[in-house]
Formats: sequence, C-alpha cells, structure tokens
Amino acid sequence: MRITKRSTRYAAIAVGLAFIAASCGSDGGSSSNDTTAGTTAGTTAAAPETTAAASETTAGGAETTAAASGGAAMTLTMNINPDAVWDDGSKITFADFQCTMDAILNTPGSLSTVGYDKITSLEQGTDDHQVIAKFSEVYAPYKNLFAGIIKADAVDNCKDVSADFADNIPFSARPYKIDSWSLDQLVLSKNAAYFGDDKPTVDKIVMVPKADSDTEIASLVAGESDFIFPQAYAGITDAINDPNIKSTPGYGTNYEGLYFQQGVDCTPDASRSCAFKDADFRHAFAKSIDRNLIRDNIYDPIFPGGPLLNCGLWVPTIGPWCDQTIFGDADGKDAYFDATAADTILGGAGWAKDASGMWAKDGVAPEIHWVINSGNTRRESTQALLIPEMKKAGFNIVADNCDAACYFQQRLPSLEYDMAMYIQTASPDPTVTGIMACDSVPSEANGNKGQNSSGWCNEEASKLMTQSDQTVDETERADLIHQIGGFLATDAVMLPLYQFPNIAAWRTDQVGGPVDADAANYQAFQNIGAWTDLNGDGQIVIGAEQWPECLNPITECANSSWYQWTTGFKVLPNVWDTTSKGTYETSALVTGEPEVTLG
Repeated sequence: MRITKRSTRYAAIAVGLAFIAASCGSDGGSSSNDTTAGTTAGTTAAAPETTAAASETTAGGAETTAAASGGAAMTLTMNINPDAVWDDGSKITFADFQCTMDAILNTPGSLSTVGYDKITSLEQGTDDHQVIAKFSEVYAPYKNLFAGIIKADAVDNCKDVSADFADNIPFSARPYKIDSWSLDQLVLSKNAAYFGDDKPTVDKIVMVPKADSDTEIASLVAGESDFIFPQAYAGITDAINDPNIKSTPGYGTNYEGLYFQQGVDCTPDASRSCAFKDADFRHAFAKSIDRNLIRDNIYDPIFPGGPLLNCGLWVPTIGPWCDQTIFGDADGKDAYFDATAADTILGGAGWAKDASGMWAKDGVAPEIHWVINSGNTRRESTQALLIPEMKKAGFNIVADNCDAACYFQQRLPSLEYDMAMYIQTASPDPTVTGIMACDSVPSEANGNKGQNSSGWCNEEASKLMTQSDQTVDETERADLIHQIGGFLATDAVMLPLYQFPNIAAWRTDQVGGPVDADAANYQAFQNIGAWTDLNGDGQIVIGAEQWPECLNPITECANSSWYQWTTGFKVLPNVWDTTSKGTYETSALVTGEPEVTLG
C-alpha cells in the first residue's frame, strides 16, 4: 500500500480525532471525504458539573465554577471509569491520556494541535483514573478535546507516532475492534472486553469501499450492502426506489462550499497556479461565480426549493451561529455575485483581457486548477456547469481531479490546488480556529500542523477566533462567529453553497434496529452495535463512499470524514460523544460529566 506523508512544503483535512472538522467527498466531508473533515442541533461548552462559588453560564446554558484553580484560567477534571479497559483487558489510565496529548502536540505532521496548545499541564489526580488538565485561558470548545484516545503501551514513542498505525489500530475501547483492514475492506468484530452498556448485537461489521456513487447505490440495490451513507445527487431517489430499501436524510453539521487556496508560501507547480495569492484577482473571481446558477442546476434537482447556505462556515439548523445575511439577501439568494464589480476590481488592479478573452496581468493569464474527488457525480456536474461560465467571464479553469484518498489525505492538506469543492463535517461546537486561524496553516515553521487548507491568514479574524474560543456566553460568542463569517466574505476565502444532509439508506430485509438514528450525527452511524442482522449471515455490510489509505489518527490519514466514520470513531474512545441532536454527552469512558473550574 502507499503511505503518503506531507511534503516539506506542506501536506494532506479535517478530524484530528479531537473533533476537528473533517472534510468529505462523499464525504460524507472532511473534516473533512470531503473534508472529513469534522462538524447536529446543539450548542457549545455544555453541561459540566459545578462546584461551589459563583458560577457563569456557558454557551450550552450550563454552569461552570468560577473558583480558585491553582493559577490556571480553567481546569478540567475528568474521572476515568474504573471499568474502562482496552480490548486486551488492560486498564485505561492517565498514561493513555498523556500519550494522546503528547502525540497530538509533538508528532511531525500532526493534523491539529488546537485546544491542546492551551493546556499548560496535564496531571494525574488522586489516582491514575483521574486526569486534570489546566488551561492557560478559558477554552469554550473543550468538549472537542480528549477524543480518539490512543493506548500508550501500543506505541514506542508517544511524542512521535507518525510511523505507527499504517494499516491497523491494534486496540479498541469501543463495542467493536478491528479484525483486519486493507485497501479492500475493513472487518470489525465484537470487543468482548467492552465495558459500556451499549454492547454490540451483531458479531461482525464489514465495510467495503465503492468506486463511486453509482457502484455504491448498485451494491445496495443488489443486496451486496446492507447499508450505505451516500451523498445526495440528482436522481438518487429513483436509484434507490425499491420496496426493500428505506432512506432518511440527516441534516447535521455538514456544509459544502468552494474554497480558494491563497497560501503565502504557495509556489506554482503542476497542481496550482497560486493565482489566488493576488487578493484582487481572488475577490473578482469569487464575485464572478453565480451561486444561484449552481443552486438551480445542481442542488434544486436534488433538494427542490432548498435555499443556498449564506453564512460562513456554519449551518442554520444548529445553534445561533449562522448569519444568513453574510453572503445572501432577505430571500436567501446569492447577494455576493456581482460580475460588474468583478470587472471593476480587475481593471483597477492592472488586469486586462488578452486576445483569448482571459484576464491577464503582465502578459500572464492564470490557469486555475480546480480539484475535487473523482467519481463524485455532483461535483463533477458542478465543474461541467461552472467552468464554461467562468471562461465566458474571462477565467481559465481546468478540472484537476484525483481519487478521494489523494484528494483528502494529500492534496488538500498539502495546499496543492487553487480551487476546491468539499464538505466540511464540523463538530457541534462552532469553533473554526483549527480550520481558519493563521496558526493552523500547515507550514515548515509549524511542523506542517494544522487544517487551514485554504492558506488564509487574517490576523484580525484569528484574534476573533481566539476570543470566541474564550467566550462562554452564547450571545457574545454568536456575535464573534458572525464577525468571523464576515471576514470570509470580505477576504473572498470561500463561497458557501449548501447545508448538506447525510443520507442513510438500508435494506429493510437485511438489517434492522435504529438504523437511521444517527443520520445527523457528526460521528455517523455510531450506533451500529444496536443494529440487528435480519438475513442471518451474522454480519452487517456497509458500502463506503470513500476509503483512507492509512489509519493513523494523529496525522493526515485522519483528514477525511470516512476515515473517522469507518475507523476512528468506531474503535477509539472519547470523553464526549456527539448525538444526532447536535449535543454532547459523556461516554462510558468516564464516570460522569467532567468538572470545569474557571480561575
């Protein structure tokens, strides 16, 4: 198998297992699949327990304690369930939490260190089942942390796990564990040592990659797959029109958009022109894209009457974070498209159309490389629609696509593109620091860490992101999130397109139980242990739209939603899990809601 590391220039989007945004292609995201990566109706720093003293209301309406905390701005105390064990029966302890944090902070090419970099110390409490994290500042999205815990005894060096987990995660603290993994399939079997109440019902889960949406759908219709989780496209309803197939949409934290790579270190090569480093060109280019045209031709056939997404990096169905006026008008239509303004911007900045009608400067007309994951029907249709329209406007775009693993695990994290289209799968918390802050642009200077694959750096916006992460009042935090969204528009970082649902589709003659219960969950079909086998073959077969090339939960391997959905979330324990309602709940890993103390 081929394991690709980040180039020294940059390298590979979304869920670093600390609930980072994932990207998808079918993505299902991220974060990021389309970048898997990531995002569910809920709020942020939800209901921690309280201890004495004066309290403050968090973004989730809960209370935290404003008490002395040993000089720390915030202290998080987590009590590990004494029954929590790995699949070999060994206890999960403080050492595993320490190892996970060490790996995230120090591993070369770590996907994201956001949040963990605010922890000044991680200490063992009264025994090795109590973990105390002290923060340098209040960190509202703390429930995104301490997810994807790795087993300390399974690695030689917790501070560098880059060479580990190429084709296996040899431990589990979930209902299932990995029997085998390859580029052809993943087999999960019951974890006999699992300590939670949600014991698995079916002995075996088999996940099989499908080459494209048509193949995925065909496998369900033929009965080869029991369940699929496809991205919607025009005609999908007819394609799965079968008396034994049922489907349901799940509107969670998935949002599709167009992204313009503008990294300051961008060097033109075969995969990018770096034209969007020029702010005037980027702004005019974005102003020339008619999103109403995309809605009418791409999304409306799939979701008739559905509105454009007009807020930056969020969705309108979860919390107060989405300001639909940023890119849109009162009717929910595109208010950003302005071809006349685009011409004025370029003319004033020294650009002029050449003999072929393309905008050029100093005799050079940029060739914009638009990358998507090949085989994604909706995105390929968007390219077919938009490329000729943009050529009429004077912009030369070429489709420069590759398969999902190449797209999400290599080119997006490496910033090896000019323009991209993908779904961000975000956690229910509205933080965007990990995917948009200056410090999150992967570079040699930061050890190629970070998920800001657009390469955007606006110091003022980054300060707002940090301030938002320090704000527990929901109203104040929403205002900050809206301001950050405004910068995405003024800096032409991206164009939002649509809040995208996951589609859970399954054969009612082959699998039963609450199959659709997690359709909107950030963690996606996380409740497979509760499903039942109806055809008596002793297994549930899931057809997967995308497939990772490696299984490392710390590096770019984890930069796709489908990595998380098939592997990361299925075997690695979290302190907090997400729900289909967009909220957080503590998992069986801990004895109850951790205590948060504000200093």
